[in-house]
Amino acid sequence: MSTQLQDEVGRTADAATDQVDPQAISLPADLQQQLQSTLDSLQDDRAVSRLWNKDATFWTNNEETKWLGWLDIVDRELANLAEYESFASEVRREGFSKVVLLGMGGSSLGPEVLGEIIGSAKGAPRLHILDSTDPAQIRALEAAIEIKNTLFIVSSKSGSTLEPNIFKDYFFARVREALGDKAGDRFVAVTDPGSAMEKAARNENFRRIFFGDPAIGGRYSVLSAFGLTPAAAIGIDLQHLLALTQMMIRACGADVPPADNPGVLLGTAFAVAARAGRDKVTIIPSPRLADFGAWAEQLIAESTGKNGKALIPVDDEPLGTPEAYGADRIFVHLTLSGDRDLAQDSSIEALENAGHPVVRIEVKSTEHLGQEFYRWEIATAIAGALIGINPFDQPDVEASKVKTRELTNAYEKSGTLPPEKPVFAAEAIQIYTDEKNAEALRIAGAGDDLLSWVKAHLGRTGAGDYVALLAYIQRDGQHIEALREMRIAIRDARRIATCVGFGPRFLHSTGQAYKGGPNTGVFLQITTAHPDALAIPGYCADFGIVEAAQARGDMGVLVERDRRVMRVHFADGNVDGGLKQLSGAIARALH
Repeated sequence: MSTQLQDEVGRTADAATDQVDPQAISLPADLQQQLQSTLDSLQDDRAVSRLWNKDATFWTNNEETKWLGWLDIVDRELANLAEYESFASEVRREGFSKVVLLGMGGSSLGPEVLGEIIGSAKGAPRLHILDSTDPAQIRALEAAIEIKNTLFIVSSKSGSTLEPNIFKDYFFARVREALGDKAGDRFVAVTDPGSAMEKAARNENFRRIFFGDPAIGGRYSVLSAFGLTPAAAIGIDLQHLLALTQMMIRACGADVPPADNPGVLLGTAFAVAARAGRDKVTIIPSPRLADFGAWAEQLIAESTGKNGKALIPVDDEPLGTPEAYGADRIFVHLTLSGDRDLAQDSSIEALENAGHPVVRIEVKSTEHLGQEFYRWEIATAIAGALIGINPFDQPDVEASKVKTRELTNAYEKSGTLPPEKPVFAAEAIQIYTDEKNAEALRIAGAGDDLLSWVKAHLGRTGAGDYVALLAYIQRDGQHIEALREMRIAIRDARRIATCVGFGPRFLHSTGQAYKGGPNTGVFLQITTAHPDALAIPGYCADFGIVEAAQARGDMGVLVERDRRVMRVHFADGNVDGGLKQLSGAIARALH
């Protein structure tokens, strides 16, 4: 090769490297030594090439090979760009004002991040996500759209998942009321080939059907049709997004040593930290990237939370002082170029100076999101191998689905859910748990008021534990803020990690780690009555009944897993009033 050609190739390589989001990892000396030792072992073990060769023995040799279609999906989707571009042109031509994605878990969280962070192109419709069976959530969405000018994307890999199906049934009936036989023209399906959803879409004359890859699990699917279809609908430049993603793919390639490989390096840091007891992956994004954590939460928790092991992701927990944290954290600070928060930067620096592990990632532009999706997918696959689990299955997610089905089937037959008796009731507040938990709480002082039960429950936390608030209520700004105040109070008083999940959304995400991971969670479930039923066409059960069954099914599995769990129920349906009471009880219990 001539010197001139070598220089040109070098400049091209440097330019590509410059386009990769930079990453810096700062660890205490002991963890840094373990990181280097582990990277050396990965190099000796040919770990990166085994990953790319889809060698199942790199993990547990338990069918991992069947789930690695995400590794090369970007190249395959670039070959499909014409179909996405045609669809995007169709959406613009039709003049849709809103796009509503009906899905759960991997089918909804990735699109949500794309819609919130990159956003709609000028003149393109705005994306709304429905991933909740809460009647108030559904009513709020319906009030925010105009049915006649809305395109619905029904997203479900298997086509048999409960929530997308009943969402579709509800809104298809609404559209048919407005448009008659042309209702199918307002619907698009994203599903795996041969699924029940494909059959339903053809029977109901959907506008289009986009197919996913059966070799890609839902949480790894954002760079496939499940993420790209809604992205195309809102006018995101997919060619640019995927071309930038390719640069990260090359940086994580089979020929790149572990120490220089962004995804492998991040995953190794996670695993090394977890081995040292720092298993709470705390995601701190700059303001414009705030929504990224919801996607990363699912990827990490559902992939690693099983067989009594887990990386527990902590998202949307406001930053505290170093004194607010125990020795179980690793912090990931994601910043968007031009979107720095100086107070946030200062807090992260203080955490690093106090000896906490800190990862810094700079996202060069919102269009670089694809790079971060890929980096974190590689990292999760590597971390899974290092902690000794299969990062591509989700054995405990199905357990909650089974219990939910049992309860909804019982309702369809009898018109009522099986009876349950509260362990405490006063005015509009009721508390439920199983006999074993109830006995432990009574021994700890639970008695004849809400405060005593809350105090006894939070008193069960210890070093290395985390508290998860599992709220089966409408996910809106007011409720998010109320739960945020509760989690700050708990964290600062107990120096433990806190998580918030809105049900049933989290069941397809962090719920796997809560049930399959280590028994270090203390769970406070929050539910409410729904005085005004919201019917589901073709079902006896309404949305409120489905949500109640999901909450009870979730709690049933937590109990079976011997988790510390208690449910607070707002019997009068006054969520705001109930949250105020609960927040007050938590504040008093911690002092």
